[in-house]
Order: sequence, then C-alpha cells, then structure tokens
Amino acid sequence: MQATTTTVPLLDLNAQYAPIVEPVLGAIAKVFASKQFILGPQVASFESKVKEYLRVPYALGVSSGTDAILLALMAMGIGAGDEVIVPTFTFFATAGCVARVGATPVFVDIDPETFNMDPKSVEAAITEKTKAIMPVHLFGQMADMPAIMAIAERHNIWVIEDASQSIGCYYELPGDPTQHWSGAVGDVACFSFFPSKNLGCIGDGGLVTTRHPELAEKMQLMRNHGAKERYYHDEVGGNFRLDSIQAAVLEVKLPYLEEQHQARQAHGEFYTQALQDVVRTPIVRPGYRMIYNQYTLRTSQRAELQHYLNSRQIGNAIYYPLCLHEQACFAQLGYQKGQFPHAEQAAQEVLSIPVYAELTDGQRETVALSIREFFGH
Repeated sequence: MQATTTTVPLLDLNAQYAPIVEPVLGAIAKVFASKQFILGPQVASFESKVKEYLRVPYALGVSSGTDAILLALMAMGIGAGDEVIVPTFTFFATAGCVARVGATPVFVDIDPETFNMDPKSVEAAITEKTKAIMPVHLFGQMADMPAIMAIAERHNIWVIEDASQSIGCYYELPGDPTQHWSGAVGDVACFSFFPSKNLGCIGDGGLVTTRHPELAEKMQLMRNHGAKERYYHDEVGGNFRLDSIQAAVLEVKLPYLEEQHQARQAHGEFYTQALQDVVRTPIVRPGYRMIYNQYTLRTSQRAELQHYLNSRQIGNAIYYPLCLHEQACFAQLGYQKGQFPHAEQAAQEVLSIPVYAELTDGQRETVALSIREFFGH
C-alpha cells in the first residue's frame, strides 16, 4: 500500500474554528457592543473558568506567554546578580525573559527520552546566586516535577513552570490518586495562548497561575503598570493585560479543550503504533498525561525525511534547531558546543508531524505511510 498525495498541513485552524465559528463571532460581537476592550468582564469570567479547569486558586490573564514569564520574574524580584536555571532545549522566551530582567540564565541538559529538564543537571547547576528553577513542560508532557520541587525545597528557591505547551497535563504518583496538574505544582506557572497551542486565541494571549495569594496580588498589580488606582503606582510593572476579545474567544474554546486533548492523544497513539518500529517515537512516562502539543519524532536522517515529507506536501517542523546556549545573544555566557550533549543531539534529530485534533483518519494514515515508505517499509 502506498501513501496518497493528500496535502496534510502541520496545523489547520480552518478546521478547528469551523464548528465554533458562530459562538466565537457572537462572543466577539458582545465585546464590541460593550466597548470594554481591555480587562473587561470577559477577562474575569475566563479567569474564573480556567482556574477551575487547572485546579489552581489564582489565575490572571496576561498579554502573552512571554509576558507571563516576564511578569512572574518581576513579581519575584529576580534581577541583576541573580541566576535562573533553564533547559537549553526550548523556545527562546524561557531564557530571553531571564535576560530581560537583568538576571543570568543558567542552562542545563535534558532527559533524552522526554526532552524535559534533567533534574540531575539542575542540582549540579545551583549556586548561591540561584533564585529560581524554570522547568519547561515541553511538547505536552510535564517535566519531572517531584524531583525538581524536592531540589527547590532543599535550596529554598522558586520554581516557575513554563507551561506554555502543557495546559491540561498532569501526573500521578504511585500509591497517590492525586492528579498534579500543570500550573498547580510550582510557585508560579506561565501559559501561552498563541493560536497554534492546544488552547489558542486569535492573537497573543497568556496566563499566570499561582498558589500564593501574595504573589497573585502583586502580579495583578504589576500587569497594569503597578497601579491600583489610575495614575498612582505602587510598583513598576508593565502593560501585561489580556484584552477582552482574546478572553472571550478563549472562554468559548475552553469547554472543547478536553475533546481536543482526546483527539490528539488518539492521533499520538496511532502514530506510535504505526511508526515505533521504524523511527524513535515520543516516550510518555508512566503516570504522566501527554496532550501532544507536538508529536515529535527523532531520527539521524532528519534532513532527508523532512525533504521527503515536504515533497509530499505533508506539514512538519523542527522545534528547536539550535540550543539556547549556542545562540549568538548568549555567547558572552561562555558555554561551549558539546557541553549539553543530550540537548544538542535532540536539536539535530527532532521533527514534529501533524497531530492537531481535526486530523482525519485518512490524513494521519497518509503521514504514517509516507514516513514508513521513507524508511523502506
């Protein structure tokens, strides 16, 4: 059997929005009619619903996932002379925000099976200047938070979850029925609602969550220039506000999120069954819920496989081709190539394929068959 020539995009937002176009447009129309475009009632309503979904006591809508990280760092008072431990294999904003507040990102290697921060590397990187650890729950699976939280507690430092790719993830420990949800484990968590995320808006948007009331109060103040009353500023904050249109769209989409997760999980399980004998497929840790923000393969023949998929109009993407410690803007930190071998190897081998919820059976079969054909099966 040969793969067909059906075009399969990496993501299809038309298919995602088609069933909900009327309620989405209706929600936008309500915001327009109210003329409350910034921090209107839709923001508070969405915050109430999403904190219930995430099992967290405090949730604040903000302007982007990047600004969520920036706000968290500012609220914690992290700045010049401080260090924040981050994985070197992740999106730039994780470390970029650390640099923006004047602190130093300290890079660590990853677990080669999950792509997430390696707790052993974290322990070795802690110094007297370390103020926070920022694990990234990459590709839709949480990092080893029990180990990371234990390290943080021993050293009395903050944990900031970069949960931009993990809304709806959780883990369960042996003998403990509690579900530990992404966003509810660390001191603060930062989410992104970029349009390509499992829960995406129609522009930029983000969220910060916390279990600490004093941090929630401070971040709420700082997201609006540090002002409780207009023109009277208690803190130097920023313009980190979520606009009402984005909140309204997110509130419409939130009830569909579990259905989206289940569809992605079904696609992921199909790919794993179809491809595990020809290529390295994602590894899901026991007790961990994977939501497949991406479905990421590993192969030493990545360039050739990517060319093959492109020639068949099958969407794919490389997340991320160059580790952060190798980026030109961090050259002054003095890291060397070869210092983080697991991350550097991943950067050379990863390739993500379509896994969006609306993918049809025929489309995912086309993807799987094309990959099998490339490897001679």
